[in-house]
Amino acid sequence: MNENEKLIQTIIEAIQEKKGRSIVHVDLKGIETAAAQGFVIATGNTPMQVETIADSVREYVEKHAGQRPFNYDGYQNAQWIIIDYGNIFVHVFVPDFRERYNLENLWADALINKIPDLD
Repeated sequence: MNENEKLIQTIIEAIQEKKGRSIVHVDLKGIETAAAQGFVIATGNTPMQVETIADSVREYVEKHAGQRPFNYDGYQNAQWIIIDYGNIFVHVFVPDFRERYNLENLWADALINKIPDLD
């Protein structure tokens, strides 16, 4: 498992730990114009859960993969929080924002891996 794969797996575990749903890994490695090699996208039911999931990702990834994000944004209203790990971006949405921005569709030519919900 390479460093990006380990990071992605650690991010997914952190999201699942806080009951994040509809997790998707969008593999952008084959797309020249992409700003990153991949996205991990997840949904939280409320802004509070979105914030809790994002906090979990930041703490869990630092503890288990030794990486801190370069940047993060969206905590002001917690409708959509993005966490930047350089090659991998994490997007945590409330349901209506995820539907509105539809990142999976925007990158429809990417390889999309849906992660089953734990329950």
